[in-house]
Amino acid sequence: MTTFIAEVSSNHHRDLERCFEFIRTAAEAGCDAVKFQLFKIDQLFAPEILAASETHLRRREWELPVEFIPKLKACCVENRIQFSCTPFYLGAVEELAPYVDFFKVASYELLWDELLVACAQTGLPVILSTGMATLDEIDHAVTCLKEAGARDITLLHCVSAYPTPPDECNLAVIETLRSRFKVNIGWSDHSVSPAVISRAVHRWDATAIEFHLDLDGKGDEYHSGHCWLPSTITSVIETCKNADLIDGKPDIYLTPSEQADRGWRADPADGLRPLMHVRKTFSAE
Repeated sequence: MTTFIAEVSSNHHRDLERCFEFIRTAAEAGCDAVKFQLFKIDQLFAPEILAASETHLRRREWELPVEFIPKLKACCVENRIQFSCTPFYLGAVEELAPYVDFFKVASYELLWDELLVACAQTGLPVILSTGMATLDEIDHAVTCLKEAGARDITLLHCVSAYPTPPDECNLAVIETLRSRFKVNIGWSDHSVSPAVISRAVHRWDATAIEFHLDLDGKGDEYHSGHCWLPSTITSVIETCKNADLIDGKPDIYLTPSEQADRGWRADPADGLRPLMHVRKTFSAE
């Protein structure tokens, strides 16, 4: 069964009630987990970048207040959905560890051994996006996690473009990663394409799907074009999770829904509908 993870990213507006609504919406959509991001701009970008770029400095408005974390966890428990958060500074790992069900490391931090080690040493599952990384870099990151004690690792094939054109998703990499690393492999989506997610699940057996969610098209990241809305992602999740039910059994049998029409087939005696025994008792209502 594929795990669906709704990424809130910076669409929360630093509004606790809006955060709660994200959690409830993700649960109602059929998600298994909801994920936030914990960063501080001063510990995310180098000082020379912040000094030169007002755009990067304004992202301070996207910071998730640390005091929200216990309340978000409680809301997730109430809504029976897992809680996760991406740490973007070392202290965030310690702040999150008592509350998260798993850690997610972003593709931009894949090269940062110290962060990988800190997450692994908590003993919690670690999910890592591989966007922009070479195979050697992924090798090093996985080795780093394992040597630090990580036992439950999931790699998410990812294209770190926002949005990602479907013809650049290269989903076949999922099998390459699975064969090489022998861990769970999934897809971190930025395509906002139902076909891409469906293909990742049904053709490439993705064990986890992460996607960016917005509630109403008013989130700070929605304008970039990589965020799903509840009305579009819900049917995708439903289709993926009901795959076994849809496939059914290999046996040919009369389904309950077609039982009533069985007698209305063409009778072999004259080629007319319905069968003779139905005609004899037929009465128009």
